[in-house]
Amino acid sequence: MNTKSLLNKLGKRFPKKYAKMNHDFVGLMTGKLPNEVNKIVLCLDCDWEIFDLIKKEKPDLVLTHHPLVYGLRSRVFKRDPSKKELCDALDQIGVPVYSMHTNFDTALGGMNDALAEALHLNDVKVIENNIMMRGGKLPTPMKVEEFARYAKECLHVNYCLLINKGKDIIESAAIIGGAGSGYWPVAKEAGYDIFISGDAPHHMRREIVNAKYNYLDMPHEIEKIFIPTMKKLIHKLDESIEIVCIDHEKEPKVIC
Repeated sequence: MNTKSLLNKLGKRFPKKYAKMNHDFVGLMTGKLPNEVNKIVLCLDCDWEIFDLIKKEKPDLVLTHHPLVYGLRSRVFKRDPSKKELCDALDQIGVPVYSMHTNFDTALGGMNDALAEALHLNDVKVIENNIMMRGGKLPTPMKVEEFARYAKECLHVNYCLLINKGKDIIESAAIIGGAGSGYWPVAKEAGYDIFISGDAPHHMRREIVNAKYNYLDMPHEIEKIFIPTMKKLIHKLDESIEIVCIDHEKEPKVIC
């Protein structure tokens, strides 16, 4: 498939304007786009851990969720010389990297719709005060700890962290994948019984406790749902494109 045509079609579905709203860095991260794309590697992050596999697969494009270079290249490379080394190595083997981050998170059919679907939420809505957030009703009411275990299983992670200071019975939930913990007041004000996100620092957890609300902190790795979601979207555009899915990121080991 023509590369520009593929990226234009994906771009219409996941517009860069959503990334600009979040001061995000998306698009071509390194390398030069080929005229045609026949093979794509999909991954959450492109990093040294999978460089040898990328080199072996020789794809026409690596498509990631998290930006390979987040910020001005000169500043990123000065702060992290290994990032420059990785970009140079990718350039040497002729493999470009393209990233779709908060534009994928925000647009319909992207990250947070996929997560809401994985939780089997009904009547899913875009939350007016945060268009990245999705909220919906549970298939059946659950006790808050039961819901935490349910969400862990649905999103395929080994642990989650629960603050259960709100309602004992959960009937509705709102979610933002990744590091959206700071938006818990939006979910609470919108009337959802629990908010799911990740990367909540200590002071924020204390705010949630004192607000008497429920919050479920999930590992950032739940965003690996990007991989099967994007694969399905690309194959709807062109079934002939070979897609290699690399799910190499595992949440930290919990020591009890």
